[in-house]
Amino acid sequence: MSSASSTAWGQSNYDPAADSLAWLHTSPRSGEAVTSSLDLSLALRIADGITQLPFATWNFGDSVAFDALVETTEHTGDEQWATFVRAWGRAWATRAKPFARLDCTAPGHALVRVAQRYGDQRLLTALTELAHYLRSRPLLYDAYETWENAPLLEPYGAPPMAAADHAWLATPPKCICIDCLHFDAPFFVRLGVATSNPELIADGTNQAIAYINALQKPSGLFDHFRLAGSDVGFGPGWGRGQGWALLGMLDIIADHPESATDPQVATILASARRQIEAMIPMQRSDGHWPVVVTEPTSGDEYSTTAFMATGFLRAAELNVIPLSTVLPSVKRAAAALEGAFDAQGNLREVSAAVYSSTVAEHYRHVPRGFVVPWGQGPALLAVWKIHEQLDETH
Repeated sequence: MSSASSTAWGQSNYDPAADSLAWLHTSPRSGEAVTSSLDLSLALRIADGITQLPFATWNFGDSVAFDALVETTEHTGDEQWATFVRAWGRAWATRAKPFARLDCTAPGHALVRVAQRYGDQRLLTALTELAHYLRSRPLLYDAYETWENAPLLEPYGAPPMAAADHAWLATPPKCICIDCLHFDAPFFVRLGVATSNPELIADGTNQAIAYINALQKPSGLFDHFRLAGSDVGFGPGWGRGQGWALLGMLDIIADHPESATDPQVATILASARRQIEAMIPMQRSDGHWPVVVTEPTSGDEYSTTAFMATGFLRAAELNVIPLSTVLPSVKRAAAALEGAFDAQGNLREVSAAVYSSTVAEHYRHVPRGFVVPWGQGPALLAVWKIHEQLDETH
């Protein structure tokens, strides 16, 4: 499956520019801001809205929305939300083959959770076959290759491009993306636990370490992606990318059966702690983080706020970092999120899919204001986690 013609979403049959325009035209837009309490009513509005989103099997961002629906069932006892996830998984399983490269974005972690919840062996078998396929991909920087040809766009905002940027855009190399730290690695670990397969568990932790080594900078922040043949990553400080990385690492720490003693998990834990310590001082005075967290004037990206509020509190629960270290930041984020929704429970100021660009200016100009899984999913997780934590501290 190495040629672009034989692999779905290779460069020969995938045009990222056309795809990005199509998504911009079809994605719903958020409305005017209202003040919202981060309570059960808001959580259920968000959950209901997630079920109305135009999911495709599969695409970037689905994973966090499906995880959030499973969390909603666990918080409320209402099975409709987890059943929705299971139904998508079972429908996919009937037509899963031939697998495609974009199946790396499948919400595997959430699907394993519902397969365990309902004793669904048929779904678990399909997920095991998917994992086998995903693990057959070539390695790049010791991580499974995300794209045969990176989905590079001409940068939003039309900033200047260097000769190297034009060359990469004309012939995109292979790449790995930080989003996949939320997809592959936690999926393999959770599936390995569910099927008593230590090889899968080890591969999941190995994948997380590979992403950390390839994309985490000495500052603790992660780059968005890295191209084959490049000595550096691209998309430094992309806010939502920090969320993908953090929640993916925390899933592994939570699910690994030897989390307290495994040295690789200890490495992942230390990476998550360094990232959190880097993110806290990047928070703005209004409680949000900017699009590019190292650039205070780069604009709003409310999905990052939801990711961080969730991740900080989960990290404290897992003893990655003391609650006292993150609680002031979480409280500022919670206050910010109270004014970040519209009347339907849609998180505002969420950017469209960023695809990728070797030009750093691209990220601050990606269009915002869309209702998408990577906004609604972290928003729902944040509402549940903040509601739970602030109830405890009061």
